[in-house]
Amino acid sequence: MKKTLVAAVLSTLIAAPAFAAPQTYVIDPTHTFPRFSYEHLGMSKQILRFNKTSGTVVFDKEAAKAEVDVTIDMTSVDTGVELFDEHIQDTDFFDTKQFPTATYKSTKVNFEGDKPVSIEGELTIKGITKPVTLTITSFKNAPHPMLKKDAIGANATAVIKRSDFNAGKLAPAVSDEVVLDIALEAVVQ
Repeated sequence: MKKTLVAAVLSTLIAAPAFAAPQTYVIDPTHTFPRFSYEHLGMSKQILRFNKTSGTVVFDKEAAKAEVDVTIDMTSVDTGVELFDEHIQDTDFFDTKQFPTATYKSTKVNFEGDKPVSIEGELTIKGITKPVTLTITSFKNAPHPMLKKDAIGANATAVIKRSDFNAGKLAPAVSDEVVLDIALEAVVQ
């Protein structure tokens, strides 16, 4: 009888579904580009990006939980014009000599089912930290077709004010409101 009971318990444990653990995904710097846009003199919408981003996303699909930790190299700003790249890195805007990076760290990721829909977090630019909520406009979790590893991809957006981060020079001629548009891909470690 004891052997039968032990065998039944062991077979139940072996047959029980495995619970997935949180997985850490490393940001793919060749497919992750934070972009930002603003109105210039009421004439056009300018779209710029940062070329160097690093960080991690911890994703637990089963528990519907996630954490995001991203660092942006502010010296990698790409306006399309080298002279303007230098100008926007000056003290009136990014002040990259004193603050070469910006960071975004999640405080809460909101899910609908097994998909994240928004990220509440703290954005730090020029040493100033403000709460920023990113709205996720697309999300996919699937095996990467070339790397043969689990991967995630997402797009997210938010609106911030330059003046909140001591970078509001020339407002309102150059809009104080800036639209963030982030494309992110990350691969499991």
